[in-house]
Amino acid sequence: MKGYQEPAFMDATDLAKLIRKKEILPCELMDDTIDRIEKINPRLNAVVTPMFEEARKAAREPLPEGPFAGVPFLIKDLLASYAGVRMTLGTKNMGSYIADHDSELVRRYKKAGFITVGKTNTPEFGLMPTTESRFLGPCRNPWDLSRTTGGSSGGSAAAVAAGLVPVAHGNDGGGSIRIPASCCGLFGLKPTRGRNPLGPDHGDIMSGLVSEHVLTRSVRDSAAILDATMGYAAGDPYCAPGPKRPFIKEVGKDPGRLRIAYLTQMPRGGALPPDCANALADAVKLCGDLGHELIVVTPDYDARALGIAFGVIWASNNVTEINAVSSLTGKTPSPADYEPITWALYEMGLGCTAADYLAAVRTIQTISRQVARFFADCDMFLTPTLGEAPVPLGTFDSPPEDPLKGWRRSGRFSPFTPICNATGHPAMSVPLYWSDQGLPIGVHFMGPFGGEAVLFRLAAQLEKARPWKNKRPPVCA
Repeated sequence: MKGYQEPAFMDATDLAKLIRKKEILPCELMDDTIDRIEKINPRLNAVVTPMFEEARKAAREPLPEGPFAGVPFLIKDLLASYAGVRMTLGTKNMGSYIADHDSELVRRYKKAGFITVGKTNTPEFGLMPTTESRFLGPCRNPWDLSRTTGGSSGGSAAAVAAGLVPVAHGNDGGGSIRIPASCCGLFGLKPTRGRNPLGPDHGDIMSGLVSEHVLTRSVRDSAAILDATMGYAAGDPYCAPGPKRPFIKEVGKDPGRLRIAYLTQMPRGGALPPDCANALADAVKLCGDLGHELIVVTPDYDARALGIAFGVIWASNNVTEINAVSSLTGKTPSPADYEPITWALYEMGLGCTAADYLAAVRTIQTISRQVARFFADCDMFLTPTLGEAPVPLGTFDSPPEDPLKGWRRSGRFSPFTPICNATGHPAMSVPLYWSDQGLPIGVHFMGPFGGEAVLFRLAAQLEKARPWKNKRPPVCA
């Protein structure tokens, strides 16, 4: 394979160029990818459903005319269905379920030319900000195998960080793209609500909390892939405002002098932990050095009310998920079949009335208007992505006598990301900082509704000023 030294850590854009120039054959690249997964994945447990033979077959057939033709790809084992391949949702109750159709997003990935080589680890129903389901087993962080990858797209993040593939699918209902991006040292963008379709199985999920996209090593990959997948699908309940130009054209474009607001404490008060405070201070200085205006202002909303509303919506949705699994499997729901947190949220959801749910939606919509007014006076809102560096595996375990202990603990770990799911605003985690222990700590930029363009411009500027592409986790040594 002439023309390059290290395919494992090239981004999807460069790999696609090599394929188009015939400097590498897709079948050679696929064999290399599978060999690397077989070598490294046993230490990570990132890929839980290999699709090796199907991928090899696709790499030997004529490729579509997509921008990423022949590039290896992984799909998270949640929401995105791939015909003929199991979809477990991280629960043993779906361990033998085989999807009979492609989701709309998977169809668009295929049209873009990606070859899916497997599905990635996720917590049960994607409920937790760590990837440690009892059924699929814990996913380990390539920067420190004793630490969490974050969740719920932790398998995808670990795989990209370790160089198994250049890019992988994820979804985000409270930070599930941005949290693992922070933990694994990647770029992770949650798009504006409605930017990517959730069909044909969903119109929206949890009244609009969930968005789907990818985890990448480069900003340009994220932008180009969003260009390939975004857009209205028949029956979508709403869609995001259309961009003025393709997002890839925003990468490298001068963002101008942005007015960036940032906070100096946790959302509910209290000091930021030292590592996160250092990451934030570093980002503030970098943005100032690049000519942006930094101001200490935060959106005026009730973080406690947001947390309560989130709990009602997530618990109610968990009832829907477990009932759907019961319908598919013909098995009556039982606490023995689910993890303690999952079952506790199910029981909590059973206690929520329709009025409770609608009140929670109203709370979120009220907060969304408050945040929208905030963006009338600034271009970005900057925070750490997480409230802590990647924590040890097992931190969120819940004992039978206190099954919601892990759920409560997760609020301290991920206090900054859920607001963007509530409002629908786009947001990104950017890998600008590593702790003294060598752990990545992302910084989080929330943009205006429909404002991915300005996020991509700033991200590319930060990537140029503080490149991260040559950082390698120890598991790859």
